[in-house]
Amino acid sequence: MVVLHTTAGDITLQLFQERAPRTVENFLRGYAERGFYDQTIFHHVEPETMIIGGGYTAELQRKPTRAPIYNESRNGLSNRRGTVAMIREPDAPHSATSEFFFNLADNADLDFRTSDEQDLPGYCVFGEVVGGMDVVQRIAGLPTESRGDFTKMPSPAVVINSIERLR
Repeated sequence: MVVLHTTAGDITLQLFQERAPRTVENFLRGYAERGFYDQTIFHHVEPETMIIGGGYTAELQRKPTRAPIYNESRNGLSNRRGTVAMIREPDAPHSATSEFFFNLADNADLDFRTSDEQDLPGYCVFGEVVGGMDVVQRIAGLPTESRGDFTKMPSPAVVINSIERLR
């Protein structure tokens, strides 16, 4: 479990180590425990869909990331309301680095799917909000503004001050 200490309040996450081991390892040891997320912002709100953060400073500078990780979206977890998943390039399933998003609704269209012809990679769910969903909703309800390349930034900006590992 970890707590995201933000300027909007605390958000507690239960991480799914057993179902998404590489992704949790990346989030915890690759970024959170190294202080990478300190002073990053939530830089995009897609109303009633998701909030994205974990890659940019308040000055909208992209932070340097580690190598992309293998996509574990085939883990049986669904992008339902209250879960947290990794952001990746839409056409590159194994491109996730530091950015993540909170699902504000059930977004099953973001899950791994199998069709007759091929597997369709999804966005890997690796945790769930177990405390502070009201904070997530508060961030989602903020007005948005356009700043530089960012068209739907929460205003005022919401900063992740730190991430604390509980166990």
